[in-house]
Amino acid sequence: MSAVLQKLKRFKLRALHNQKKFGVAGRSCEEVLRKACLHLQLPVPGSRLCLYEDGTELTGDYFWSVPDDSELVLLTAGQTWQGYASDISRFLSVFQEPHAELIQAARQLLSDERAPLRQKLLADLLGTVSENIAAETRAEDAPWFEGLESRFRNKSGYLRYSCESRIRSYLREVTSGASLLVTEAREEYLRVVGAMCQKLQAARYNSSYFDRGAKASRRLCTPEGWFSCQGPFDVDDCASRHSINPYSNRESRVLFSTWNLDHVIEKKRTVVPTLAAAIHGAEGREVDWEYFYRLLFTSENLKLVHIACHKKTTHRLHCDPSRIYRAPAVPRRKRPARQRP
Repeated sequence: MSAVLQKLKRFKLRALHNQKKFGVAGRSCEEVLRKACLHLQLPVPGSRLCLYEDGTELTGDYFWSVPDDSELVLLTAGQTWQGYASDISRFLSVFQEPHAELIQAARQLLSDERAPLRQKLLADLLGTVSENIAAETRAEDAPWFEGLESRFRNKSGYLRYSCESRIRSYLREVTSGASLLVTEAREEYLRVVGAMCQKLQAARYNSSYFDRGAKASRRLCTPEGWFSCQGPFDVDDCASRHSINPYSNRESRVLFSTWNLDHVIEKKRTVVPTLAAAIHGAEGREVDWEYFYRLLFTSENLKLVHIACHKKTTHRLHCDPSRIYRAPAVPRRKRPARQRP
């Protein structure tokens, strides 16, 4: 069938690095290219058309297999296009200092996008470049505090509260372990838990773990607030490289609440029963409660993990038998008195 009898094919077209699109129709690749160059006032020699999606060049043989309303990019001599990833690469090139024009361009792309995968990529990118990570107070980033009580005036304060709440919940579970013991041992168990509680209070319930302003040795994030998943309990690292910055925006703050502080040696199945058994069978020995404190409440036995890396299976790990009781104090030998000459 001749080109004259073919129906017009419609396309959405734009120039490279220009988000403004316009409609063009033609019965051949050459016709569409000619009309596009005329509209954009670009030279026809050396110009060509590519699919926005993957950068495939539109040729005469390929022209009729492309669906109507496909998006095209007009390239002039020397220009290249690798598909929609090129737009993302361009955004990333100014990622360190996102500006209003960048955010507006991303929103324009997203408003016209229909493919779910590209929608997800653009939405994630837009959410990231729109972040206000450096802001700390409610006055500087009001949207971040949406849904939170008015008493929270800065981001670090809320994240400290979030971490403290988790540690306090662990303390409640440990306290309930007293029910495993008979009356005599129960009093000693509660005394030990009381000592742990005092140590936690002095350490402010280790709330600094989530505070980006804390000393490096006391936090689990970078100074900017980035947290990295430490991987499941039985591996050394996270294969998926999960990361999150709850300081960046409200959505990230909410998502961070699904991350777990996972006990490598399990709290409920192992540490608490071992502590109870140690107190019950002490027979005059002194339980090293500070060892159990570290297992229950500190990063010595806690791993911050993305929900996908939080394995619910039994860990089958045990407390160190050599550290359950304190070594008995060795009495100091008295030096013999000097004899006077």
